[in-house]
Amino acid sequence: MKPVIAVPAIAALVYRAWSRKSLTPLGIATAFLTAVVHAIHPWSVFFALLTVFFLSGTAVTKVKHDIKARLTQSASGATGGEGSRTHVQVLANSLTASVLILLHAWKLRKERSNSKEDLCWPRDSDVLVVGIVANYAAVAADTFSSELGILAKSKPRLITAPWRVVPPGTNGGVTASGLLAGLLGAFIVASTSTLLLPFCQDWSLVQKIRYTQYISLVGLAGSLLDSYLGAVLQASVIDVHSGKVIEGEGGRKVLIHSHPMHFKPTAEARSKVSKRADGKDAITKTSATNSSLEDSIKVSRTMQKAGASGAAVADGQHVSRKVAVGHDILDNNGVNLLMAALISVGSIVVAAVTWKVPLASIIPI
Repeated sequence: MKPVIAVPAIAALVYRAWSRKSLTPLGIATAFLTAVVHAIHPWSVFFALLTVFFLSGTAVTKVKHDIKARLTQSASGATGGEGSRTHVQVLANSLTASVLILLHAWKLRKERSNSKEDLCWPRDSDVLVVGIVANYAAVAADTFSSELGILAKSKPRLITAPWRVVPPGTNGGVTASGLLAGLLGAFIVASTSTLLLPFCQDWSLVQKIRYTQYISLVGLAGSLLDSYLGAVLQASVIDVHSGKVIEGEGGRKVLIHSHPMHFKPTAEARSKVSKRADGKDAITKTSATNSSLEDSIKVSRTMQKAGASGAAVADGQHVSRKVAVGHDILDNNGVNLLMAALISVGSIVVAAVTWKVPLASIIPI
């Protein structure tokens, strides 16, 4: 990509993320490096895909923010809704594509000259391109599906058990409107790549249309795969009082529960107890009579952090959160990264088999 285009484009993306606080400071730094990697490639299409994904993703997130805030809860105790995205979330969506872009740029430099005729994309080679585009089609489909699917009027059903209705925001919960939204996100990426890829002359219009359809379906498959992985490998934690799904900040895991015995009294608390009593006997009595009250307060604070009402009865024998679906193996970022990697690699293999390209020739050595 030409520096005269790349430099102002990267600066504009960074400024937008900073001005709208859509990314954390470290997230902005990571996004900057990711954009540089995309701009290193001689083709502008990959930087365009990154831009389209970023802008469309933030747009759909803003559209559903207020509604999602009423349907889910945050692990910090606030209402639900997406906050500033972290560097881990940036990498979860773009790391696989970044690695493939560097590999493809190396392939171009090693196997081709710098003439424009040799920089076009032949139909039967450079299958790494399919993997790069598939990555963004999949993460775009997942973003559209999860962010807009929660607006569906119908209740989501668990992808591993379609007969089971689950709360909005549950990992693995799918709706028809969510799938259609995911297909739209994938189609936007596929169409962008079709318009900007430097196809060689042996690509016919019919083949370009089929390519667009294929990438769109791959993106939808990525959304379904993400839902499946989320239902199996990611724990969906709900608040037992409200029945709402609790979301971890920055895509991290949600603390399931905290028992009062896990809290250690602070020096300040002990000091307050001491000031209210006269002598050693009084301190002992005060500690004994206030022990249950202290535990109750701690439990109440834990419940409120989970999103429970301030008037909820604190009971140290019960927890305020529970796992409704899945196993607590990966967080949301881990699931996204795994899905993107599997879809990209799978798409590369399918393209190589379809176009009869030896797998050994994909990565130049």
